[in-house]
Parts: sequence; C-alpha cells; structure tokens
Amino acid sequence: MTVGGASTTAKKIQDDGFTLIELLIVVTLIGIIAAIAIPGLLRARMAADEASAVSSLRTMLSAQHAYMSSCGGGLYAKSLTILGDPAPAGAAFISPDLSAGAAADKSGYHFTLAEGSEAQAATKDGCNSTGTAANLFSSYYATASPISGGSSGSRWFFTNALGTIYEAHSNVFAGITIGNAAPGAGTPLQ
Repeated sequence: MTVGGASTTAKKIQDDGFTLIELLIVVTLIGIIAAIAIPGLLRARMAADEASAVSSLRTMLSAQHAYMSSCGGGLYAKSLTILGDPAPAGAAFISPDLSAGAAADKSGYHFTLAEGSEAQAATKDGCNSTGTAANLFSSYYATASPISGGSSGSRWFFTNALGTIYEAHSNVFAGITIGNAAPGAGTPLQ
C-alpha cells in the first residue's frame, strides 16, 4: 500500500531477551538448587577425606611392617621420615606426601607417628640412613586427626603395631601412646 508516494510495510516488532522478572526467577531457581546441592557436596567431600585418612593409615601399617621385616631388624620406625628414606637396594617404604616431615597433612587430616610408650629401643641401626638405633623401637602408634573438625572430617583415627584401626567422633586418642595393646577408646573399623 502506498500513501503519498511512500510504501508502508507493517513491521513486526520482535522482543529479544528476557524481562527482569524472568531473570530474577531463573537466578532464584539456581540459588535454591545450589542451597540443596552444597550440603551434599560438603558431606561427600568430608566422607572422601575420611576414607583417604583410613587409607593413609593402612599405608602406614603396611610400610611399618615392611620396614620391620626387611630393614629394621624386627623393630619399627619412630617417624614418617624414616619410612620415606629408601632402603639401600629398594624404594621408600611410604610415599613422599606422607614422609615429608615428622607429621604430615593430607586430604584434610593431620597424621602423626611415634614410638609406643612401652617400646624398647634398638641396639643396632636399620638398613637405611635415617634408621639409626635411636630411631627404632619395638612398638609404634599413629593418629589421624581432622585439620578442621566438622569440615574436613568428623572422625578421629588411631592405629598401632597390632594393626587395627580405631575410630571415634571426638579426639579421645589425644593422650593414648600405647603401641602393643588396644587403645581402650574408640571403635575398631571393620
């Protein structure tokens, strides 16, 4: 249709984008989904940290028994650094992430290893350079404590030369240093 020499065409107006209300609804839904998902994610992370702690204690148990039978002359290492020192004709007994110092932090847990309170000292050196007689004993104990209780873990763990790992929901293992008997606290893991 032409009017006055000019052609007019009906233009369709297109609405591209979203209104402010629609955007607010989407943001609100994302917030609700996040509020539901985050606690589950935190629980899953805490469970993974606790499983890693138990696995690391099992690794320490295996390393101690391997050290005792092959390098320590029937005695256990006093610290994690000794287990990280390789035997003359082999590899280290424990990985560097656990043997970098006297204590180790890994996956939200703090690990310690020490000689048992009833332990007898060695009279001769072990086969690796750090396994001197002053660092070898007849028993040991190891603990794993959450670095941030309730966040990185809600359980504390303990093990000793007997090989059983114990758990507790509070730090009942803090003063227990016995290496050749049950700690008298906590529950054995199955």
